[in-house]
Amino acid sequence: MTGPEYTEVEAPLIEQLVGMGWEHVPRASAGSFDPRGGQAPIRESFTDVLLRERLRAALLKINLGPDGAPWLDDARIDQAVAALERLGAPSLLEANEKATALLIDGVQVPGPDGGNGRARTVHFIDWTNWERNDFTVVSQFRVDVPGTQGRKHIVPDVVLFVNGVPLVVAEAKSPARRDGMLEAATQIRRYTGERDRKAREGNPKLFHTVQLTVATNGDKALLGTFTSKPEHYVPWKDAYPLSDIELAADLDIAPERVRAQERLAGVVLKPERLLTIVHDYVTFMTLDNGHRVKIAPRYQQFRAVERTIDRLLTGETRIQNGEQDKRGGVVWHTQGSGKSLTMTFLVRRMRSIEDLANYKVVLVTDRKDLQKQLHDTMALTGEHLKVAKRVKDAKTELALHSPDIVFVMIQKQQDVAARQAAEELGERTPSLGELNTDESIVVLIDEAHRSHGSMLHLNLLEALPNAARIGFTGTPIIMGKKKRTEEIFGTFIDRYRLAEAEADGAVVPIFYEGHTVKGAVRDGRDLDEVFEDMFAEHTEQERAELQRRYATRGDVLEAQELIDAKARHMLRHYVTTVMPAGFKAQVVAHSREATVRYREALTKARDELVADALNPGKLPEHLREADPYDPSLRPRVAVLVHAYRKLDLLRALDFVPVISAAANDPERLWEWSEPQAQDSRIEAFKKPFPAELGPRDKPIGFLIVNAMLLTGFDAPIEQVMYVDRSLKEDTLLQAVARVNRTAEGKTCGYVVDYYGVANHLAKALKAYASEDVEGALNKLEDEVPQLEALSRRVRSVFERRGVQPSAATIEECVLLLEEGVVFDRYEAELKRFLTTVNRVMPNPAVRPFLGDARLFAEIATRARRRYRVDGGEFDASLYGAKVRELIDEHMTSLGIDEKLPPVALTAADFDEKVAALPGARSRASEMEHAARHHIEVNYGRDPRLYKRLSERLEEILQQYADDWDRQAAELAGLIVELRDAEEAGAQDPRSRVESALYGVLVGVIFDDALTYSENDAALMAGVSDLLDLVLEDVRQRDFWRNPVREENLGKKVARRLLSADIGVDISQAVAVAADLMDVLRHNRDVLTDL
Repeated sequence: MTGPEYTEVEAPLIEQLVGMGWEHVPRASAGSFDPRGGQAPIRESFTDVLLRERLRAALLKINLGPDGAPWLDDARIDQAVAALERLGAPSLLEANEKATALLIDGVQVPGPDGGNGRARTVHFIDWTNWERNDFTVVSQFRVDVPGTQGRKHIVPDVVLFVNGVPLVVAEAKSPARRDGMLEAATQIRRYTGERDRKAREGNPKLFHTVQLTVATNGDKALLGTFTSKPEHYVPWKDAYPLSDIELAADLDIAPERVRAQERLAGVVLKPERLLTIVHDYVTFMTLDNGHRVKIAPRYQQFRAVERTIDRLLTGETRIQNGEQDKRGGVVWHTQGSGKSLTMTFLVRRMRSIEDLANYKVVLVTDRKDLQKQLHDTMALTGEHLKVAKRVKDAKTELALHSPDIVFVMIQKQQDVAARQAAEELGERTPSLGELNTDESIVVLIDEAHRSHGSMLHLNLLEALPNAARIGFTGTPIIMGKKKRTEEIFGTFIDRYRLAEAEADGAVVPIFYEGHTVKGAVRDGRDLDEVFEDMFAEHTEQERAELQRRYATRGDVLEAQELIDAKARHMLRHYVTTVMPAGFKAQVVAHSREATVRYREALTKARDELVADALNPGKLPEHLREADPYDPSLRPRVAVLVHAYRKLDLLRALDFVPVISAAANDPERLWEWSEPQAQDSRIEAFKKPFPAELGPRDKPIGFLIVNAMLLTGFDAPIEQVMYVDRSLKEDTLLQAVARVNRTAEGKTCGYVVDYYGVANHLAKALKAYASEDVEGALNKLEDEVPQLEALSRRVRSVFERRGVQPSAATIEECVLLLEEGVVFDRYEAELKRFLTTVNRVMPNPAVRPFLGDARLFAEIATRARRRYRVDGGEFDASLYGAKVRELIDEHMTSLGIDEKLPPVALTAADFDEKVAALPGARSRASEMEHAARHHIEVNYGRDPRLYKRLSERLEEILQQYADDWDRQAAELAGLIVELRDAEEAGAQDPRSRVESALYGVLVGVIFDDALTYSENDAALMAGVSDLLDLVLEDVRQRDFWRNPVREENLGKKVARRLLSADIGVDISQAVAVAADLMDVLRHNRDVLTDL
């Protein structure tokens, strides 16, 4: 093989793998179609995904009896292999879960004679002694697509086998391809058969046992699993446990030549570490939307766990040290980067290490919602979890000398007397006494920066004096508290800062907007400015009267008039900025009373906004369908246009307080503090808005809180936080991180400040090391200056080639994008520009750039339609919902769909629209790509016919490469031929399927068209016979989704070809049957009518 994909990516990867102990089996020689690689055969056919002989040899080697001798015979090995091959699962995900369990735990088979008939476990992999396993890497591993008899196949670039079982699939792309990572990840998804289940394009069986997938172009290398969509692949940026210098020395290259690929391979694919990652890290989990996925660790999770394990194994105990336990420390991983999973991975890893397997694990949390999140995540360990909320439970569970997992919940003390009466654990719980002096205890304290000063925490240290203590935090430690933190836990074990998480795509950036004049109201000062800002529409006398009535901070922040004004502003911001993409909001109110007042105010504001949107006096009917980003619209009218578009959802939208209970609460607060109702509402908030609203649906769009859900609350659907209370230091940083979780279509989070937390922010950030809080909050106004530079970068794609993009040069721009590399660069630059536009909208500062956004999007739309990229569709939603609305409005106003030639050349208006294109080159380009698309789509229906037409297309393009007028004329003639073929098929007395089957057989049996008759009765009779044979099968429900049935029918067709005596010999039968099955598959929509 040659080319940069092989020489710069695949070959270096294989060389590195071989250096780490993998045996390389190269691809079969070109054109041999021999399922053997290298010197020795590794499987019987291209339908095999296991390397059976290697698996059988490994099973014999790693499964030894008490005497150290092999005990498996062929029958038991057959039984074990069959368990792995015949999983009996209806879906790929279920099959992979079953196969993974077998790989981890093994399979039971009857014991050897003399074993008293007891079953014994056969292990597929020796997880303890990694060096006893067989590690094989196969390049260009061909696997046939089921049901195609070898006519279609997939060829993953690199597949890694352990004991003959495929565990890793890697796809390499040239570093020159700008979309290489996207293409590699998409290709892996195609290989799984999950991308489009109706199209037969992959082989799910290969992925039954696959644990990890890799997309690489050398400079970039991303890790995922078979359930990962392209956006879910993540980089592996750290060579830990090596440094780049040490890794370079191992590879015998200069340190500066270490790329992302070398780092990922050097860690994840090193044999012993691959087994560790598969056994202790890879897991399945169910997301908030109900989808179940397989997840792999991120590099910072792996690094933190391995460093923690090393500290636990090598650090001194308190008894050894004489003063303090040195096995603990602090893990700081920024909010939203998977800290709960890291804790879960740590426990799983401990259970695999002999010296740590029997440790008791105690998890300490101080928030109910945090405890629930941790509990749900920790359940992935598969262990029974115990929860101690009461003093009696804690004493019992902590005193047990057992390797269990115990959650200790520190209750907040809103009602100290009630909690003491119930004997619940709280911040002021008295001493528990010494309960357990074992050294084999590790205490994991979540949000360690906050809880290490509580009395209960100190009591736990007294109760478990010899335990190792590890603090986890998502917030950087304040510099003045670092010494105290290190005294309690030990030094830092691992850091993963906010800037790193944003760069890795683990979180989205957060943008800040302020909506007060001077911000915080400090004991009545600055009230003039606050009232002037929030009551701009009132007269000066009215504002003075309001100010006299509300003279202190608490009064002001709970004042109904002020809350009403802010609620109206919040709702307008939400409707224009967040609601278009279907995301949700959280309001942080000054008090529990204020949360209920905000509910009333937001409900009132909603009803007013709905009424205004329906009021022709405020939103004239001719503006209801207007572009809300039209600069001629007044801001309040633009808000009403947005509201009208989502009127049904807005009318039903609900606003729900979530508050804690306290003694003597007034009755109006009771509804919002009941735990079960809270849990139900929180779960409903996490779910997307329904596609269709029922008459009684009240989807929750806003959660309104005071102190709850500011930490540990994980809801990716939340995009904006409206802040109307004091938040300082760690509480501020934790709270705003609620909006940084990633979600499809979410490009950033917003914090809108009505209190003035920015005043606290500057002070808060000074309390931390600057590198710890870089990028904590970004001012939205700072994005505006970037728009000019980003727009210039898009323009430069054309300007470097002599074209100034404008409405007059759109067609010239489209022609320049025919070259794939240019098109890829254009889309990359366009994404950066449009994503930033989406962040800033609807801020008026973005208006000068909306014209560019429309122009660039139109060019992309025309190019995608011309070159049939992704079906000719331009998906503006990839850049954000606001940009999508902007572009949709523009395309509608121009009538783009009416002006552009249709994708199908058989459309009635195709010729008219092609003729309207400017210049012969544009017309030729359109016809060329229309013809290619038509041939590609229809090829399977009649391969012989469309092969001839495809050859004619290439002949025209080659013969008239520099003569656009002649090329256009010849292509117009080809278009006529293509249409005539369609019409001929429609007028043919034979059905479309019969004609296509007949064409396949004619092409095989006769060398040229002169040696057969179009009405050859014998051949036509053979076609009819074949149709009679297959119709009963293909009409069965879900036939084309069952590869086994397809394969069996293909064999029946091959046998019938041989028995029909129509000129197909034994050497052709299988290949011809595959072609015939392909025709049937492409025509399955009409088979039921025959």
